[in-house]
Amino acid sequence: MFHMFLSDPVVWGSMLGLGLVVAICAYYVYLFLSHSQDQTN
Repeated sequence: MFHMFLSDPVVWGSMLGLGLVVAICAYYVYLFLSHSQDQTN
């Protein structure tokens, strides 16, 4: 069953797309948290 997942290009495309979406979401969470802290000069 895992051989089917590893050899199917549709599964690779879906995993790549999901990984890209998760990476973008993580970047925006980091961006929001880093800019929402108090900036004391």
